[in-house]
Amino acid sequence: MTSPSVRITNPRTDVSVVKTYVELMKLRIVELLLITTLPAMVAAARGWPGWWLAFATLVGGTLSSAGANAINQAIDIDIDRVMSRTRRRPLPTDRVSRRAVVVFGSALGGAGFAWLWATTNLLAATLSLTGLLLYVFVYSLLLKRTTTQNIVIGGAAGAMPALVGWAAVTNSVALPAWVMFAIVFFWTPPHFWALAVRYRKDYERAGVPMLPVVVGERRAMDHMVAYTVTLIGMTLLLYATGAVGWLYLVAAATAGIAFLAGTWSLRDHPEAAMRYFTYSNVYLSVVFIAIAVDVLVLG
Repeated sequence: MTSPSVRITNPRTDVSVVKTYVELMKLRIVELLLITTLPAMVAAARGWPGWWLAFATLVGGTLSSAGANAINQAIDIDIDRVMSRTRRRPLPTDRVSRRAVVVFGSALGGAGFAWLWATTNLLAATLSLTGLLLYVFVYSLLLKRTTTQNIVIGGAAGAMPALVGWAAVTNSVALPAWVMFAIVFFWTPPHFWALAVRYRKDYERAGVPMLPVVVGERRAMDHMVAYTVTLIGMTLLLYATGAVGWLYLVAAATAGIAFLAGTWSLRDHPEAAMRYFTYSNVYLSVVFIAIAVDVLVLG
């Protein structure tokens, strides 16, 4: 008698597949986006919004942002293949098919929308889906390869989590939420142009018209200074809305002065672009954590 065949899976292969799909989600970027979501929820609730609502909103935001990141990599496979910074990603190294990535990203985005609608409200779910669509269709497909303003306009996608967080609590979007949106929006260009300064040759080789590639590093950094000044103005405007108090104002003003000094210094020290890029993440985190701490401490 012939014994029935048994399929034996290779644990190492299974683990590597899981790692590949996790890598496609780019969770480090998602983590930064979620840092803007939770403080917006705290500000909207004028206190802690509740553990379940916070958890549900962050899960939905993670699914949506991860889906957008995956689809973006399917679109940018030709760019990623020629850039030293990205050529080891799953698609350029042929660890997964392009079709599988699109299906995976779309499933994550759909799940994020459904989850947020079921656990928060339709407005929050729609705003989250809008962020995904902006990132995929407006930034990745329309702007990235055609204009130096790609990341400026595309920055709206990364700013959506602040609106999602506010809407999840109030089922509306008020002025303070839009100011938080503007903070992320104006932070995005100097943040990403620093990366473009560091990898200018990569972007040039890939044919992506990032501002430092097209107009040169010095002029790009002048733009970065202008956006940083506007960004600091937005952080101060948030205080004027009454959504936050003096604790936030002190933290935002101090961090803003340091960030502006760093932006100005970069004009003479472009070799420090990656250090500046890292600090820009810290800066945004400080501003939004200050929102939450201020509301929770001062009420």
